Amino acid sequence: MIEEVLVTARFNDKIDPSLGIWTWEIAFYLFMGGMAAGIMLFAAWAVLTRKQDDLAFAHNRFALWAPVVLSLGMTTLFLDLEYKIHVFRFYTSFQPASPMSWGAWVLVLIYPLMIVQVLSTLRAGYPMLAGWLERLPGGSQILDLCENRRRLIAWLVIPSAVALGIYTGVLLSALSARPFWNSGMLGPLFLISGLSTAAVLPLLAGAVGKERRFFETSDMGLITIELAMITLFLITLATGAAQHLGALDLVFGGEYTVPFWLWFVVPGLLLPVAFELVALRGNRLFGLAAALLVVYGGFMLRYLMVEIGQASTWGEYAVQFDPALLMRLTQ
Repeated sequence: MIEEVLVTARFNDKIDPSLGIWTWEIAFYLFMGGMAAGIMLFAAWAVLTRKQDDLAFAHNRFALWAPVVLSLGMTTLFLDLEYKIHVFRFYTSFQPASPMSWGAWVLVLIYPLMIVQVLSTLRAGYPMLAGWLERLPGGSQILDLCENRRRLIAWLVIPSAVALGIYTGVLLSALSARPFWNSGMLGPLFLISGLSTAAVLPLLAGAVGKERRFFETSDMGLITIELAMITLFLITLATGAAQHLGALDLVFGGEYTVPFWLWFVVPGLLLPVAFELVALRGNRLFGLAAALLVVYGGFMLRYLMVEIGQASTWGEYAVQFDPALLMRLTQ
């Protein structure tokens, strides 16, 4: 039995001495989930604050982007499944102690809310699509109902979108066996990052005037908060157990130091803030460059979190796995 554990289990690739079974598909899903949450929140906020004139894109057109973005993320999540035909098993039970079970059921609530949020804006934002829907039996009545309940829908969207944005971080932080993820800061961090990546989409879509200025200044504020949260995240690791300090070493002198600081923090956070300051003075090219860097930084945050977390561990397997032990057992 011990021989089986040492040879057939602990020495398998991707199991021991390191766990690395999550690849870019999971990071992309977390990225798109956070972005979708941010889109929903900005679209709902524009409705609740009656900003149809100042934030025309967010008020009337932005909501449609959320289900598209989230569906792209769900596609990569599906690709990551080893047994894709078993995806229905997520919905055969609810496991309160499982973050993945919570996520599966949160999505069941999120998609209907996304759809009614889109329907409440369809006539004003996408009249051609609304016209196609109105040709269907009951289509006009559905649009009328959603438009008349537009503010109620926006109120319902806000807590649901916050839950979606935070969940993308909780999915990792709940896996306490990986000390780099073992922090309560990941949920709020991923929510703020999702808002930041959503805030630059109107800029890429051609927002002008007050709306462009609103999203540029909002993104600068969100990036500032994100930097503060990353600092607090690193501090929580620095004040943790020896395993947390070992995980922190991965980005302070370890193998992920260059990727974390030079692939993520500098181009994904610091440069966009600098570019947006220039863009506020009227240079739109810098604004577009900042928006692209923010999107890149949002994905790179998730990608590196997934990779670094899997590289961190609570045990030193090089010491615990002693081949000489197997030799003595077999003599």
